[in-house]
Amino acid sequence: MSSLYLVALGSNRRHALYGAPEGVVRAAMEELAAFGTVLARSPVIASAAMGAAQRRFANAALVLDSELSPPALLAALKRTEREYGRRRGQRWGDRVLDCDIILWSGGAWRSGSRSTGLVIPHPEFRRRAFVLAPALAIAPAWRDPESGLTIAQAHARLTRCRPLPR
Repeated sequence: MSSLYLVALGSNRRHALYGAPEGVVRAAMEELAAFGTVLARSPVIASAAMGAAQRRFANAALVLDSELSPPALLAALKRTEREYGRRRGQRWGDRVLDCDIILWSGGAWRSGSRSTGLVIPHPEFRRRAFVLAPALAIAPAWRDPESGLTIAQAHARLTRCRPLPR
């Protein structure tokens, strides 16, 4: 039985074969077809560096129809990151490729602890415009099983104008 996954991709380091981060993300989106059928690909967007990262990121999202279970897909994504040259290191640092499962058609999933295991929906996606903006382009009606909000609603809440404090 197959499941649908919303996968976020990001890069902010060059790759010898794929070039600039945008090229890395585009190549990785093609390679993830090895894990199922890619039903939709977002445009690649540029976003500011975050945390310890020093360079701007290229970010995108895709919808994948896959026979893999969430842990099996996560293992495949982590293997792909390593194949692209990702090394374990500083959290939120510069990286050639980062792939995260954001949502899946099975609802919520938890294995292990929040810091070491797999948690779906991704615990931070609601606060990350660089995840929500690409996801909005391809999956606006997908619902967060915890909040009940669609991607479009979560994006609107995150990006709406707020009055300045007095």
